[in-house]
Amino acid sequence: MLLAILPGDGVGPEVITQATRVLKALEHHGVHLELVEAPIGGAAYEISGDPLPQSTLDLAHRADAILFGAVGGPQYANLPRGKRPGDGLLKLRRSLGLFANIRPAVMFPELIGTSSLKPEIVRGLDLVIIRELIGDVLFGEPRRVGVADNGQRMALNTMCYQEDEVARIAHVAFQMARTRRKTVCSIDKANVLETSELWRTIVSETGRNYPDVALSHMYVDDAAMALVRRPGQFDVIVTANLFGDILSDEAVMLTGSMGVLPSASLGTKKAALFEPVHGASNAIAGKNEANPCGAILSAAMLLRQSLGLNDAAERVEKAVRTALANGYRTPDIHEPGCKLVGTEEMGSAVTEVI
Repeated sequence: MLLAILPGDGVGPEVITQATRVLKALEHHGVHLELVEAPIGGAAYEISGDPLPQSTLDLAHRADAILFGAVGGPQYANLPRGKRPGDGLLKLRRSLGLFANIRPAVMFPELIGTSSLKPEIVRGLDLVIIRELIGDVLFGEPRRVGVADNGQRMALNTMCYQEDEVARIAHVAFQMARTRRKTVCSIDKANVLETSELWRTIVSETGRNYPDVALSHMYVDDAAMALVRRPGQFDVIVTANLFGDILSDEAVMLTGSMGVLPSASLGTKKAALFEPVHGASNAIAGKNEANPCGAILSAAMLLRQSLGLNDAAERVEKAVRTALANGYRTPDIHEPGCKLVGTEEMGSAVTEVI
């Protein structure tokens, strides 16, 4: 089985190195994978002038799954659109049809003290945000920066959804809910946005195919408050691209750190993409401080969802929990009495368990 390994920028190479160590350690348990690395983002731009070289895109299409680190950095902020690191990731999502982003937010009991919220609020937290990933205002056309008729500088972005785009992400949410607690909350802004009116209508129509799943609706501003007031009420959340971009980061921070959680992007082609949610984190890049657990758990999601290797995925997840239970902590989750370690040391702690 071929895996495309795309480390990218910032802390991406550091955490992906630890994730690939874990994958290679599974060879002792009969899991044999072909890992092929390729550049993306700023790293690719430095080499070829393109944040997504054709060779990287070709590899992604051949692969059975993709393990991705992060892209971006302040040194690329002034590049023209189409050349910025994030443009490479957006192009990859489009090309692979990666329309569904799956972000779990789970409160590990070992880390409950790291959350900024009271333990009684986040204890037992276990929700999934399913975000539509290749539509909405982030991709809508027309979009431009220009000058209005009155001479004022102006910018335009278009928020747009078609019914099939909404229906397919709704199906993902309802199917996910069937494997969990059988509740879906669809989040929109239907009181003021026509796109959200359509969103709510199509999600409701799709829900009739899943009579065993309870569906509710919530406005995005109410949802933002509910996530920090009573997050335990949520099981599966489904929402549009822009709202999901914001709410998924909020939900992840309930757990104390973005460094420990994985994500998956599923689509219409063979390969799905798996990545930690923490982004490039350039401020700590190269300092051996980044938490590799999110990347390692992304590899576990890859094993389960793309390769069907459930036993291997469970082995990786248990190894991470064991390392945390043994007191290993990177700076983002460190607490008094625990062992402060770096990226490489945390990776070693997990790998040694495997």
